[in-house]
Formats: sequence, C-alpha cells, structure tokens
Amino acid sequence: MEKYYLAVDIGASSGRHILGRLKDGKLSLEEIYRFPNGMKTVDGSLCWDLETLFLEIKEGLKRCREAGKVPSFMGIDTWAVDYVLLDDREQVLGKTYGYRDNRTAGMDDKVYEIICQEELYGRTGIQKQIFNTIYQLMAAKQKEPELLERAESLLLIPDYFHFLLTGVKRTEYTNATTTQLVSPATKEWDYELIDRLGYPKKIFGKISKPGTYVGNFREEISREVGFDCQVILPATHDTGSAVAAIPTTKEHTLYISSGTWSLMGTELLAADCSLESMKRNLTNEGGYDYRFRYLKNIMGLWMIQSVRKEFKEEYSYAAICEQASGQKIPSIVDCNDNSFLAPVNMIDAVKAYCEKTGQQTPENEWEIAAVIYNSLGKCYAETIEQIEQMTGRKYDRIHVVGGGSNAEYLNQITAKYTGRAVYAGPGEATAIGNLLVQMLYNHEFADLKEGRACVRESFEIKKYL
Repeated sequence: MEKYYLAVDIGASSGRHILGRLKDGKLSLEEIYRFPNGMKTVDGSLCWDLETLFLEIKEGLKRCREAGKVPSFMGIDTWAVDYVLLDDREQVLGKTYGYRDNRTAGMDDKVYEIICQEELYGRTGIQKQIFNTIYQLMAAKQKEPELLERAESLLLIPDYFHFLLTGVKRTEYTNATTTQLVSPATKEWDYELIDRLGYPKKIFGKISKPGTYVGNFREEISREVGFDCQVILPATHDTGSAVAAIPTTKEHTLYISSGTWSLMGTELLAADCSLESMKRNLTNEGGYDYRFRYLKNIMGLWMIQSVRKEFKEEYSYAAICEQASGQKIPSIVDCNDNSFLAPVNMIDAVKAYCEKTGQQTPENEWEIAAVIYNSLGKCYAETIEQIEQMTGRKYDRIHVVGGGSNAEYLNQITAKYTGRAVYAGPGEATAIGNLLVQMLYNHEFADLKEGRACVRESFEIKKYL
C-alpha cells in the first residue's frame, strides 16, 4: 500500500493541498485541492478569515479521501508573523490582523523607548520589519490592552490550524523566530525581553522543532473528513519549508525563495547578530535543524501581482514578462521602500517614486512591469554583495525556488544583474520542503542532505547564464 504525505501550503493569495509520495526513489507530487486567500477589510482593518481557511483545509482533506489517497502524515505551513490570541475557553480574541494592516505605524518607536534597536537586534538577530509580531503586540498593548489581559495563549497562524485539527498547542521554531522575540542562542523565547516590553509571558508556549509530532486528528475532525492522520510540524514558516527544499547537497548555497516576497540569502550554523549585519538589514530566521536562514526580505513579486490587478485588461504573468522584456526604460525603484508595502494603487506608487527621484516616468503598463523586474534584479545584485561581505564567501550560483522560479524573464534579469548562474526550480518548493520534514520524521531519509538530493533528482531545474 502506497504511503502518502500531505502538505497544506497556504500563501497570502492562495492555498493548496499537495500530496507527496516516494516512488522509485523520487518524490512525486499531486495537487489535490486549491483555494483562494487574501486579507479582507473588517471595520477598517486588514484581517485574515481564519474560519473560511479552516473550512478549506478540511475540504482538501475530504478530497484526499474521495480520491482514495488518504495521507498518513500531514503538516501546514503559512506566511509568518501573524497570530491569534486565545482566551481561557480557547476562543479567538479580537480580530486576526494581517501583516499589511497599518495599526503598527509608529509602534517601532514605542518598542525602542523600552529597548534600543541595536540591543534588540543583538538579542534576536531579526531584521526590522514594521509588521513583525513584536510591533503587532505593541499595537495591541497600546490600542487593545484588554485583549492581552484576557489572553491565555498566543499561536501563530499554522500553529492555530494544527491546534484546531488535534487539540494540541505547539509553537513551531522557524515561525516563532520571525516574531523578533526568540533568542538565537537558546532557541527559546527571550522571556526577559518579553517582560520588559510588558507582554504577558504566560501566552508564549514552549517552542518545538520542525519534525515534531503534534497529535492525531481530534475525533470530530476524523469523523468529518473520514480518516485519521498524524500531524507533524513542518517548518511552518513557508520560507523555512522552501529553503529546506533547495535542490543541492552543497553547503554555503545562495538562494532566492521567490513569491509574493523574495527571500534572498544563505544558511549559517550560527546567527550573525552584529551591528554591521543590522545596518545591512539582514536577518537570522530559524531553519530546519537549527540552521539559520541569513537573508534579506525583498518586496518581491507582490509589486507585479498588484499591478496585474490594476491593468485595464487581464494578462497572464507569462504575457507580462514577455512584454516587459521588450522595454528600454532605465528607471529603477527601491523595492523595499515603504510606499510599496500596501499602496492604494501600485502603478501610481511606482510612477510617484520615479518622479520623486528624477527618473523617467513609465508611460504604460509594460514599462511599469519592466521597471519592477529590473528593480528586483538590481536589488538582488546589491543583496549578494552585502551577503558576500558579511560571510566572507563568494557565491557562483543562485538557486531560485518557489512560484517566481517560473518567471523566465525575471530569471534572465537576475542572471544579468548579479553575474551569477541562476538555477530555477522547483516551483512548489514550499510544499516539497513541508513534505521532506514529514518524511524525515518517518525516516524516509537519513538527513536533510539526502532529502535535498532527492529533490534535485526528482524535479527539472533550469539554468540561466
């Protein structure tokens, strides 16, 4: 009887159920279900609809049963930093805010009144992003203190879904590090920091490594979906899963996890929490087996996704790439500028940036796309330079994984600006990394290196020079 593993991979715009199995030494994938996702405006706030998302999770499980491909193991990964607060009856308190909501504006200053930015980075090694959980909790403390007072526990989004499935609360390590409240030395919550910030220590549960058994389905879940299953913690931060699936057995590899965000970096065995690393805005997010994902968050394909929705006609990403490749406009924007985080209109934001910086203003949608793609290429080149300076290593290639690895023009642009060979694929890296950790738990592979070798042999990798 074939053994199936299920990765439920939920991104900012969609979710998917991917079944995986090993066949003749190679990893085989099958998408069994897909569903939409997105932040919704609730009383003026950008929020996630977790109730609907959990219904979709269960629907995908039912589709597995209907297909006669019942998984023995499963795990869920999502985006980072967002969370729920639960009361003493395990009910969600307040809204489930999305990271693009503006309630965190000015909360960095509130945090720095208590702990300076240099000390905070030295304690956590995490890049400042205004949406990090540390700032979201400061917003809650300032604006909704009664919620924190009533809270008995805090769960990041994938941990909450695992809890709904099993009734067991686990806090997974890779996602916990993105809160900017975890010590890279102890791999545990920095309770002294949490206490200084005035956050209730009791809500932060024990942190567990990827590959930890959470529990089996609760009885009512098993009845509803028609089977039982072991729930295993993957790297629940989607980038953590994607990096686990890099198709190489070499150490010191440079990667871009390319999707809504571009996460560009390498892996370290010890975090770099130096002042110079902080100045370069590099981060030390947790990875599988306590590796550190030393990387920079870059706005990524969020900008292209946004302008695509604003175009007068509907175009495929392939068509946008093709048209953008023929443009000559030289203008470049800073992809990490805050004006591109959640603008009312991305096209207007790009034009305004070009005008403000005295550059040629794009006149049509294809020039807009060309500016964005070229700006990403330039940003990648600058980031490589910084990582090489900080690590003292030279990197001759970049592994691009995730949905953005399918964007041929962007891969060409990346090779052009960085002067490095680009190896693109697999596109479903996040789901694959999720599956690898489940398989490692079940001893299908001896270690991560063996799992990555299997990925390299199982999927097509395209090379760009």
